[in-house]
Amino acid sequence: MEHRPLDGERRKQMMKQFTVAMLLLISLSGCRKDLCYNHDEHSMAVKTQIQADWEQEWERDYRIDWEEVWKEEWSREYDEFRPEEGEGIRAIVYTDEQYSESNLDNEGGRLPMSEGKHSLLFYNNDTEYIVIDEITSLATASATTRTRTRANFAELHEGERTVTPPDMLYGAYVAEYDAERTWNAVALPIEMRPLVYSYLIRYRFASGQQYVAQARGALAGIADKVYLKDGHTDGVSSTLLFDCKVDELGCTPLVQSFGAPDYSYTDGYTTDQTNKQYTLSLEVMLRNGKTLSYTFDISQMMRIQPRGGVIQVTDIVVSDEDGQEGSGAFDPDVDDWEDEIDIPLPLN
Repeated sequence: MEHRPLDGERRKQMMKQFTVAMLLLISLSGCRKDLCYNHDEHSMAVKTQIQADWEQEWERDYRIDWEEVWKEEWSREYDEFRPEEGEGIRAIVYTDEQYSESNLDNEGGRLPMSEGKHSLLFYNNDTEYIVIDEITSLATASATTRTRTRANFAELHEGERTVTPPDMLYGAYVAEYDAERTWNAVALPIEMRPLVYSYLIRYRFASGQQYVAQARGALAGIADKVYLKDGHTDGVSSTLLFDCKVDELGCTPLVQSFGAPDYSYTDGYTTDQTNKQYTLSLEVMLRNGKTLSYTFDISQMMRIQPRGGVIQVTDIVVSDEDGQEGSGAFDPDVDDWEDEIDIPLPLN
């Protein structure tokens, strides 16, 4: 086969195509940086990783070790009253006079914050009746519960607000945390400790329980709010209104509360409790429609159980005269006994 030399124009065209092909090959085969969609993870930044542990206690042992002295004949076990962990965590980062809020999973997670020194506050964010107040300052950040009203309720303690028992509330506090920029995540363990405790109230009848159709109770003198930073309570008290279920043993409600007023985890009672009064009441509706009320001074029992425990009142009597009064059948209506809870509607 005869090979003819390329003319000048054709030679230039082929050289141009060769050059373009080589440049394309080099660009495809050369070293390049992969696209990064998580640039923050591969750079220096504040990477604080919260690791949450939950302390599931329903009462504190101060003078009575209820777990140790729990009676076998009681219908439920001590551990049955342990609260569930919170479903999620609200985190507040305080920096000088400012603060920011974030939500984390139940186990924790990465907490957004800037480099520098901060104070950190945590509480569970899955409550219904809890009202968080004054979070702009660590010193004033607190939790209370919603107002609850009951028709024809006879005030037990003058001037006390009537409220619904609070939801289970946990909290944790880190006084000073120095956030630094790092390549890798930095673990920060926290313990979510209870800020709400439970009282197991054991109402027991000496006679006449067979006449009782419905029951409800109230506990006066209890702390109105708790401070999130350290779990202390001030001197303001309120009256808890709660429902009771009547069974073969009587009534045994588990009532959650902020505990005793004027109480500190570190210092105990912060005021003289000699004359501090606590009052428990029980209102029953009989099967004939008649209502009866009972009140009990439980001050001594409460003073030694500032953070949950067991309250027992016995020898409650419904007389045959009261139980058999009237004639004909009466069907107690649950709706007639429903309390009203103040829950603001969300604004659209």
